[in-house]
Amino acid sequence: MVLFEIKDLSFAYPGEKRKALDSVSLSVKRGDFLVLCGPSGCGKTTLLRHFKPAVTPHGERSGSLLYKNTPLEKTAERVLAEEIGFVFQDPDSQIVTDKVWHELAFSLESLGFENSVIRRRVAEMASFFGITEWFERDISTLSGGQKQLLNLASVMATSPEVLVLDEPTAQLDPIAAADFLSTLVRINRELATTVILSEHRLEEILPYTDRMAVMEDGRLTADGSPQEVGELLKSSGSRMYEAMPAAMRIYSALDLGGRCPVSVRDGIEYLSRVVTCGGEIKREPFPESEPAAELKDVWFRYEKSSPDILRDLNLTVPKGSFFAVVGANGAGKSTMLSLMAGLNTPYRGSVRLFGKKIEKYKESELYPKTVALLPQNPMSLFTANSVREELETAAKAHGVTAEDMEKTARITGCGEFLERHPYDLSGGERQRAALAALIMTKPKILLLDEPTKGLDAAYKKELADILKSLCSDGATVIAVSHDIEFCAEYADICALVFAGSAAACGEAREFFAGNSFYTTAANRISRRFFKNAVTNDEVVYLCRKQKENTDGAR
Repeated sequence: MVLFEIKDLSFAYPGEKRKALDSVSLSVKRGDFLVLCGPSGCGKTTLLRHFKPAVTPHGERSGSLLYKNTPLEKTAERVLAEEIGFVFQDPDSQIVTDKVWHELAFSLESLGFENSVIRRRVAEMASFFGITEWFERDISTLSGGQKQLLNLASVMATSPEVLVLDEPTAQLDPIAAADFLSTLVRINRELATTVILSEHRLEEILPYTDRMAVMEDGRLTADGSPQEVGELLKSSGSRMYEAMPAAMRIYSALDLGGRCPVSVRDGIEYLSRVVTCGGEIKREPFPESEPAAELKDVWFRYEKSSPDILRDLNLTVPKGSFFAVVGANGAGKSTMLSLMAGLNTPYRGSVRLFGKKIEKYKESELYPKTVALLPQNPMSLFTANSVREELETAAKAHGVTAEDMEKTARITGCGEFLERHPYDLSGGERQRAALAALIMTKPKILLLDEPTKGLDAAYKKELADILKSLCSDGATVIAVSHDIEFCAEYADICALVFAGSAAACGEAREFFAGNSFYTTAANRISRRFFKNAVTNDEVVYLCRKQKENTDGAR
């Protein structure tokens, strides 16, 4: 049975000439697990919000969207509330109560279910999603992964037929994201719930879906199995091919025939057929330099009665390095950045920038020339009515010329949406606009909290070029990130923060080559055959080198 039928759907936001959706046609059958992907700002979120009238944006619309053969706007509100669940990208934006148990019951209470039904469903959801251990807790004490799991459980309490999710793992660490996505697979397979998922983490989810759709510039450009879509993207030269799973890209680059692998397991099996063991990647260590930032014996808690967030944290960041920090949600990474930015002060230990204690800096010399922070939620930086106004205000305040401002906007890819309101941008576009406002002041230390959140694979490469260019010019970049692939490919040094302390720190490629979970898909695929291969390009290089040696020996 077809649940959703979209026909020639076009949509433009108020005052916008450019269409966010341009003649989109798509059908979704009962039981489908549809993964929607595309570059930042391509219209994914706009399309997903059309599946749920309560969150559909205002603007000019044409075309039709049917739910069970009935126009969506004519479907009863209670039916829409019960049968179509929606999970947002930001876990905090969806939570409405202060207790876990109350959040689980809230939607059922709002729909007027009897108390006996509410108790039964809440108990069932808590058990299914593994929430029983924190059932009585305040939501404010939960990690990002727990909050997002709670949002999913709350939506599932109404037994929806369709579950729509807009990049739900964007703020989750790799392990929490994998757990969340595996729960979605269970929901789809065990409950036959239709899942429509927008996601940049295709590596983890594509092996479990038999259908994906690609959007570019408001249009639907591909729809089919992961293998079919991957072949189409590669042959058409689409920038979206860079987002495909590592196994698929390694297979395509080697071009040795056989069935296209999608999962890590498929990739290992494929390599076992085309290569033999042997080969190693050797790298030059990052050159020694003076410390740009130092944290020595740092302890921090937000309140006297609260537990310590940072515990005896010691970290040294070399000047001119791209320094990445990974770790689970709630490990203390964002808190660490707030100390480096001078927003918080440790109750024990010291934070030094270029050998000088941070509290010795005057505010005028600290911001923004010495240090600048891009927070996890860039919306907190925006106050103007357009991106251009935002950049012009920042430029005027910090003595940046109009020419340098325009150059920064062009480098960061903001030129195409300078006249738009920051609140009308996609998550990835907001990241780019906020980054532009910060880097045009040329800070010596740039602190980034989840800089790749909401960005597509192609723009991540552009971001890496920008950050590496800043480092070449003498700046130091310190990025907290859940994006393992990005950190492994572009960072110089990486640290793992665990329970408020630095559990490990070292050269990025060696760091990731030695991990089991905090590592890349390329490394998991190749580690049985090659040593220290972390990126797709390195695996392909070693495979080709081995083949050349084998052919030469013949």
